[in-house]
Amino acid sequence: MTDTKFQETSLPTVVEVMTADPVAIPDDVSASDAARLLDFYRVSGAPVVDREGEVVGVLSQINLLHALAAPPLLDAWPGLLARDLMSRPAITVRGGTPVDEAARLMEKNHVHRLIVTAADGRTPIGIVTATDLVHELGEWDR
Repeated sequence: MTDTKFQETSLPTVVEVMTADPVAIPDDVSASDAARLLDFYRVSGAPVVDREGEVVGVLSQINLLHALAAPPLLDAWPGLLARDLMSRPAITVRGGTPVDEAARLMEKNHVHRLIVTAADGRTPIGIVTATDLVHELGEWDR
């Protein structure tokens, strides 16, 4: 048994630190429009959803930079859609998940964000980022 105060109290859950109602990018939107959405909302990544509103992937600035750096993708840019560049599958988590478990999931999958889903496991209700978790760590001694 470890001697941390966090073992004695319950850790916050993802729903307590996430950003609710994240920007969602339709999978059939153009890559250019997806880039504009990320820029307009000043977010570095967002869930990609299908016509039913279910999470099918995640599009991040890194996915878009990859297209800029890869000549075949750059040549195809005018016809690319969000689904052509997104990371899949989306790494998801439920809102009641403790933040330490979310951190382990991020670390295991080498991602900087998790899509928080409703009870159905498919509908995005939030996004939790590494920044959110680091911010939470900074609050623990207060």
